This record gives sequence, C-alpha cells and structure tokens, in this order.
Amino acid sequence: MDAILEQFQTRIQTASADGTRLLLRGGGTKDWYGQNVVGDVFDTRAYAGVVDYEPTELVVTARCGTPLAQIEALLAQHGQMLAFEPPRFGAGSTIGGVVASGLSGPRRATAGALRDFVLGAQLMDGRGELLSFGGQVMKNVAGYDVSRLLAGSLGTLGLITRVSLKVLPVPFCEASIRFEVDEVKALRMMNEWAGRPLPVSGTCWHAGVLTVRLSGAQAAVRAAQGGMGGDALADGEAFWAALRDQRCDFFASAEAGAAELWRLSVPATASALVMRGEQLIEWGGAQRWLRVDSGVAGDIRRVTAAAGGHATRYRVESEDLGAGAGAFHPLAPAVARIHERLKAAFDPAGIFNRGRMY
Repeated sequence: MDAILEQFQTRIQTASADGTRLLLRGGGTKDWYGQNVVGDVFDTRAYAGVVDYEPTELVVTARCGTPLAQIEALLAQHGQMLAFEPPRFGAGSTIGGVVASGLSGPRRATAGALRDFVLGAQLMDGRGELLSFGGQVMKNVAGYDVSRLLAGSLGTLGLITRVSLKVLPVPFCEASIRFEVDEVKALRMMNEWAGRPLPVSGTCWHAGVLTVRLSGAQAAVRAAQGGMGGDALADGEAFWAALRDQRCDFFASAEAGAAELWRLSVPATASALVMRGEQLIEWGGAQRWLRVDSGVAGDIRRVTAAAGGHATRYRVESEDLGAGAGAFHPLAPAVARIHERLKAAFDPAGIFNRGRMY
C-alpha cells in the first residue's frame, strides 16, 4: 500500500508543479454533486481496505477507496452500523467519497451528522505531504478539528487517504408508523415529539403522509407506538432504505417530472415554506427537499434565507447552472475569506477539484 501512496504523491507533486487540475474520484457515484469540474481523473480506488476495526471500541478505520458496502457488511456482522446512514448512490460508493460529500441520511436528526462521527483522518495535500489529524478515540480530538472539516469539503482541500469513524450498535427494535396529515400539522407534530423523550430516529412527510421511525429497546418502541398512534407500516425497512438512498418516487426525475432538485436546510421550527413545486420534509422539519422547474434559484434562496436557512441546488438536469445560480448558497464575505485561506493553505496550486464548491 505504501507503493500506491508513493504513486499518488508523485502524481500530485507533478500536477502541482505544472498546474494540472485533478478531479478526485472514487466510484464516481456523486460526480453530479456540486459544480461542474474540469480536470484529469484521479482514481482513488486502488488504495482500499479496512485498516483497523475493533468492535468493542466502536471505531473503524479504512482507506479512501474502500467500498462503503464492504464496510457496512463488516459492521453488520458485529451488530453495528454507520449511524449517520450515508446515502448509497451505487455499488461503487467509497468511504472517501462518503466523507468528502458529507451527506447523511434519515437518522441524522437524532444520531448526528457524518462530521460528528469522524474521529480522525489522513490527508495528502497539494504538496504531496501526508498529514494526520485527530485520532481513533473521541478524547484525542483537541484544538482545531481539521478531520471534521474535511467532511463535506468535496475533495477541494486534498486527497483523503484514510479515515476513522465512530460506529454504533444496531437498535434492538425498530418500527414505523404513518399519519395522514397536511404539511402544517406534520411540522407541528414533529416539533412536539422533539420535546418529548420518544425514540424517534427518522421522520418523512410527503404528499400528505407523515412517516415516523422508532428505534431502541423493544419496550420503549412499543410504548411510543401506543402513545403516538398512527398506522403501522409493514415494510418500514424498505421505505427508509429507499429514502436514504434517494430511490423513492420523489427523487426519481423521470417520475417527478421536474428539472431541478433543491435541498433546503432550515431551523426545524420554521413554518411551512410557501413555494412552487413538490416538497419532501425530513429531519423533524430541518431538511426540506423541493422539486421545481428551472429558473427560480433567486426566489428559493430568498425564501429559505428569510426562514433562517440556506438552499443547495442539489441536482440539475441541465449542465448549465446559469449566471449567479451556483450549486451552493453564496457565502458571507467573512466565511468566504476563511474558505479561501484554507484552500490556499492545503492546496496552494489550486489543483484539487477546483471550483467544485464555489
């Protein structure tokens, strides 16, 4: 494996010297996410394998090219899981891409986001230097936590060569229930539940139906079912898997019949957002998906900002994003300067996934 790292280092140093742009890619399952990037493909899949896994310590360490499916299968053998439920966009998804994208699934609102589970990381920067951050236990995290900063960086700071993630036991019991309610009532119900000691591990409202997942001890799940009411959902596991991997009808562009998919991040207590298009609401109201026709980026971002949040242009059928309508919400000037300084520090020649974020 050291030989592979040496090959990576040589290529990065050469690219830095001659100004060649590199497009970091694992399985390529998230190439569509972010801005369009032009560069020579840098395939990371050769550097793969689980480096360390001790079930009793609840930590797994793997190289960047390790398939997500392989890690999840290993954890399942010991009754454990990646609690942030990273979306599986295909069999080729790698753990490096999972961390770089920073995406989390339905359990994020209660278990935490991907960045909350990153204990340590190894990064090869634009100079070809191998840098280590964090560790393999929570107590090792001190000072400025660069390892978590890499979560969601989309490969713009460097090549994530290795990562250590905290894992959790699979819940003893899970059950799903449904309610037929409108959007306003669904938001009110989710916020009321958030203030009570209920084992809610997932919520989803779409097309007049609110689906709730309960996870934990059998007694706690059964008690919550009895107190909350609703109708039992027999195929709950399949429902949440489809939502996690964005395979349900709402996310299928051919069936949804819309040109753009937006992800809106707002306070969970925000009221219903009046917008054109079809919505799906997750995370107790904090994440709201919107399918719309193209050309309304300004309106979406104004409404979302007024609610105290930000909007991401998540998927676009056309490659032309349009002037001033980038994938991510524009940064405040002070935050933008921090981004620029970080980019300059880790990638002074600007060779990694240049322009993918902003």
